[in-house]
Amino acid sequence: MATAVQKIASLGERRDIPFNKLILSQANVRKTKAGVSIPELAEDIGHRGLLQNLNVRPVLDGEGVETGIFEVPAGGRRFRALELLVKAKRLAKTAPVPCNVRDAASAIPAEEDSLAENVHREALHPLDQFKAFQALIGRGIGEEDIAARFYVTPAVVRQRLRLASVAPALLEVYAEDGIALDQLMAFTVSHDHARQMEVWETIQRSYSRQPYEIRRMLTEGAVRASDRRAQFVGIEAYEAAGGATLRDLFQADDGGWLQDPALLDSLATAKLGAAAEEIAAEGWRWIEAALDFPYGHTTGLRRITGERPELSADEQAAYEALTEELDRLYAEHDDGEDLPEAVDLRLEEIETAIAAFQNRPTLYDPAEIARAGAFVSIDSSGRLTIERGYVRPEDEASIEPQTDDDGDGETEGDAPNAQPMRAVITIGGKPEAEDEEDDVVKPLPERLVSELTAHRTLALRDALAGNPHVAITALLHKLVLDTFHRTWSSGGCLEVSVRHVFFSAQAADLKDSTSAKSVAERQEGWEADIPQDEDALWDWLVDLDDASRTALLAHCVSYGVNALSEKVDRYGGSGISQHGLERRLKQADRIAHAVGLDMADAGWRPTVDNYLSRVTKPRILEAVREAKGEASAQLIDHLKKGDMAKEAERLLADTGWLPEPLRLADIERAAGTDGEEDGATLPEFLSTDDEEEVPAVAEDDEGHLIAAE
Repeated sequence: MATAVQKIASLGERRDIPFNKLILSQANVRKTKAGVSIPELAEDIGHRGLLQNLNVRPVLDGEGVETGIFEVPAGGRRFRALELLVKAKRLAKTAPVPCNVRDAASAIPAEEDSLAENVHREALHPLDQFKAFQALIGRGIGEEDIAARFYVTPAVVRQRLRLASVAPALLEVYAEDGIALDQLMAFTVSHDHARQMEVWETIQRSYSRQPYEIRRMLTEGAVRASDRRAQFVGIEAYEAAGGATLRDLFQADDGGWLQDPALLDSLATAKLGAAAEEIAAEGWRWIEAALDFPYGHTTGLRRITGERPELSADEQAAYEALTEELDRLYAEHDDGEDLPEAVDLRLEEIETAIAAFQNRPTLYDPAEIARAGAFVSIDSSGRLTIERGYVRPEDEASIEPQTDDDGDGETEGDAPNAQPMRAVITIGGKPEAEDEEDDVVKPLPERLVSELTAHRTLALRDALAGNPHVAITALLHKLVLDTFHRTWSSGGCLEVSVRHVFFSAQAADLKDSTSAKSVAERQEGWEADIPQDEDALWDWLVDLDDASRTALLAHCVSYGVNALSEKVDRYGGSGISQHGLERRLKQADRIAHAVGLDMADAGWRPTVDNYLSRVTKPRILEAVREAKGEASAQLIDHLKKGDMAKEAERLLADTGWLPEPLRLADIERAAGTDGEEDGATLPEFLSTDDEEEVPAVAEDDEGHLIAAE
């Protein structure tokens, strides 16, 4: 027998009740504040009206008779919001309030009404909220207005609109819980729906679906706004030229990504050319401009010395007043507390003014300017870098006067309307060719090995300069070999010299390495103290204290270090032989052990540019396997080479992993051959001292770049 369906006789009574006849019920289960605040809800009711009725029950007297007052067990927050509007005189006390009236004799307790109203309430799905904001924009309502109406910031509105603009297919996946919200946020980096779907198809087959991986794939090929070229050009100038920029609204993106690298390079080169034209107006013979110059690009060039202009009496007084004020302000606020804004601004003004005094342009002899030139480039922070006053060997001869057609010897400078010689400006550099991808393990490319060993050579120079004991050992080793076994002749009273080694093959990041900066800083420090005149130099060296003498000796010897792995000349030409290369590298290993060189401590890290994109996939996997284990290698072995290299860079960061050419060799394995090949052994005083044994350093073949000769 079928059960009869009970019919619902009524959904409850609806009635407008004056506000002053309502009181808040103690049966309301909501005790903890959550969601939109009461003032914000009051503002929303004032704007839109009451969207949901209050649920009320009549209050009975002691005899069970209705008193005309109604309590509110469900809708307490709306009641408090209405109460605020009444207190603010925006709503009359007797204003009718739409209410659902429950029978006083109902068997359902008031607490149940309050609980049911909150428990059965379903929060709006985020996607519906995104689309609702998008619909409001379509109706002509601005972002600021939407933010004000829903009590959120304009940034939140922009975020939700960006989420609504993701590819519709991805939004459908999100609606079915097939993708997490943080992943959907990552897809908003790009506006290209087709590219979004390509990435989605890729990560569906991948082990890693992390948001950072999605962002990386979507911005592949773009240039970060923190790139030095972007900093030099300026984002505003790039966008004004029609360049598109990607922004991430959900996390810090350092300014975003620039999508048109070719346009960026063009703008940077043009701006660099304009700067070169300005420098050329100073009268230099030549200007060479490039976004980047290799390490050692000034090798072999003489640098002319200029003079800093002296400050006038008034300028000196102003400078001293600024420094005194700076010291006073720092002393007054040396309590660790944050500086007041006014003081902070004043300190910035003072420091800028002092820097202007200290960085006054150097004055050069016009005759020297006529034969010298300048290099114009940008540094790692995107600031313009100008290196003035370099003379090429071919320009060392004095500039011949240019005569007129009659040959009377009058120079152009003496002619009534003479025009100064225009500087020759060279702009540009040579891009490095991409290496072919290879899927088999084979020896590292020769150029890559040369670049890696250039890093090692520079680090070895820096380490040797900081260890006078080892530097003196290396120098004495060379001198003893020359004295007791063979001699060379290269001119001069004392046949000892240091040949600077130029790195013909070098990575782009070599000049920005920790070792390069350390060596350059030490060189500039000594240059500032060393007299230019040879006689004055001798007297200066005589007066130098022993510690400074050994430090200077170590610095000079370090410049002769050559640990480069170069292509062997198999035909007996002027290049290095296999035997010579092996001895050079053994010699470098001994010095590296003596100074305790660790290339990881020296700052070298494997990156996509300096190693990972230059080797085959098996070598990338081998590196990750050595540093992080087999499990990490398996996480990336399915990726394409470009993606694998980028992921490997992240995995290898701060692990201390080094490729073979940069590792500290097993010195015992290679020891004991150099001296035997020369038919001699080192005197005991050169191989040991009172404290520890110092490995000997052998000499390279004649005719090659060597440490000291």
